[in-house]
Amino acid sequence: MSLSDLANMAEILGAMTIVSGMIFGIYQLSEFRKQRTEVIASELMKTFYSPELSRAVALIRSLPDNASAEELRSLGPEGEEAAVQLCTIFETMGVLVHERIATYTLVEQLAGGMICVMYRKLAVWLETIREEQEQPSWAEWFQWLAEQLSKSKTQSQPAHLKFRHWRP
Repeated sequence: MSLSDLANMAEILGAMTIVSGMIFGIYQLSEFRKQRTEVIASELMKTFYSPELSRAVALIRSLPDNASAEELRSLGPEGEEAAVQLCTIFETMGVLVHERIATYTLVEQLAGGMICVMYRKLAVWLETIREEQEQPSWAEWFQWLAEQLSKSKTQSQPAHLKFRHWRP
């Protein structure tokens, strides 16, 4: 074998190594993304296991849609505390969805209905807070997410109807 043949073989081997490395890198990247999605899903689900969230939802759920700030404040300090807690949780979800860190489908299936209902209850209070605090961006991602979810929730069947014939 000549030196030229060895050089050609080394060049082919080098090219194969580079291609193999690229394929492995792409595979690793897709696995990392899948893991990240699973971790985010797990963390979002943990949010819903908190007794504080359950109390906040139960308290705010008792309000009429578009409750005024006075109606919310009539619940005592627990009322606004519950509203702030819900805004904070759903604000975070809104940012995660917008930045495509959490999928829209996951958030819609996990909490879509709850987010829509809580926003309907708190919308007027949110506007009042924005005016009182001179902060128009207060709970902006919560509002954005609720508006997105409201569109899809009114156009699709609830899971218990849509998947009633599903079998494991």
